[in-house]
Amino acid sequence: MATQVHPDHEFDVQDLMINMGPQHPSTHGVFRMVLVVDGEIVRDVVPYIGYMHRGGEKLAETMDYRQGIGWMDRTEYLAQFNAELSYVMAVEALAELQVPDRAQWIRMILCELNRILSHFMFTGAFGTDVGVFGTAFTYSFREREVIQDLFEEITGDRMMYAYFRPGGLAWEVPDNFVPRVREVLKSVRQGIKDMNGLLTDNEVFRARTVGVGAISAADATDWGCTGPVLRSTGVPLDLRRTEPYLKYDEIDFDVITGTTGDVFERFTCRIGEMWESIRIVEQCLERLEPGPIMPDRMPRMLRTPPGEIYMRTEAPRGEYGIYLVSKGGNRPHRLKIRSSCFANLQALRDMTIGSYVADAVVILGSLDIVLGEVDR
Repeated sequence: MATQVHPDHEFDVQDLMINMGPQHPSTHGVFRMVLVVDGEIVRDVVPYIGYMHRGGEKLAETMDYRQGIGWMDRTEYLAQFNAELSYVMAVEALAELQVPDRAQWIRMILCELNRILSHFMFTGAFGTDVGVFGTAFTYSFREREVIQDLFEEITGDRMMYAYFRPGGLAWEVPDNFVPRVREVLKSVRQGIKDMNGLLTDNEVFRARTVGVGAISAADATDWGCTGPVLRSTGVPLDLRRTEPYLKYDEIDFDVITGTTGDVFERFTCRIGEMWESIRIVEQCLERLEPGPIMPDRMPRMLRTPPGEIYMRTEAPRGEYGIYLVSKGGNRPHRLKIRSSCFANLQALRDMTIGSYVADAVVILGSLDIVLGEVDR
């Protein structure tokens, strides 16, 4: 017999809180967010960070300028060369070191290959987040292995390379460096085509991403977003173009932008950037000439005069900045890392409110956060 409900009875309505993380496959590390939901609709998002805080900034202040490079690797552990670059360039600016041309070209080649390596990790994990194909991970790791094999040949490590040095490079690249890079590029081109064919025009993938988690250019700018998250809104801010460093002002490449700032365009911007990185590497190889990789008469222990500097570069996730204060001596007095992931993550709440719970996972994945960089 059906239960009769008195017409004058009032029911209490209470929002449900769902805890996601810090150990959850979709949070890409130890990130936690609490979703306040009304049925399947997200009404609020409260992010929690700090689970991976290791004090990298403070530890770098206890080490000399060469030892501190290793801590930069551990903050941005998917784009280590890019993290090393900001740090060593800050030291070089304080010490007024002139980096040889050959070292600058090699740095650019490795940073752009590292950008491709990082974006492959994003596309592979993102395909799984969307729930379209586990095959995306297979494709991405196939190409990542090709690039990481090259990095291991050069640096001796598959991660935490510590290869850049204030003034240049730790040692010379192998004799077969140029043909090996061209061999890697050939494989990478096919990998991008495979990933593009698997996801970009897939109906299910588009249904899960187009129009989801959109943010305006004005809001993205207000939150301090950079990288593909900002450029997907139509803002063509790329430090390689707006504030050229190394030899980027001598290279021809396009700044990839979108229009709607949704999840789909954050994905397609990264695919486009991979193609542009290939263009950049090819031009660098054509200009690479024999020569020194470190300045003449480099001291055994580098010391900087008193001063302060902020140096920023365009890492795969956006602006990676180093604020460095020196009081003289062989180590930083203060060091602060400007994390693009931390800034991009601030916009998560605005992107997510009003969407479905399942879309919250996709929106978070589209930010491509690295928790070692967020927590530092």
